Amino acid sequence: MRSREGQLSDNRPVPRNRAEKERQLRELKEVYAAMKQHTSPELRQSVAGKIRELMAELAQPAPAPREERAPRYPRREPRPLG
Repeated sequence: MRSREGQLSDNRPVPRNRAEKERQLRELKEVYAAMKQHTSPELRQSVAGKIRELMAELAQPAPAPREERAPRYPRREPRPLG
């Protein structure tokens, strides 16, 4: 079955806000620290790469608050009841 435009199955990254990225970074650091010596080097490199990637994203300044930016989608009027 084909996916529609904009579905999560479009092979694109899941958008995360800054708080979610900070939480994910903290969890990845914990996972990396808890890795045993016999953990595969590829897995170690993968986790370390994701940590570096998130640290680089979080080093950039935060975007402007939502009120100052234009809304993504215009507000719709609620449907009438009944």
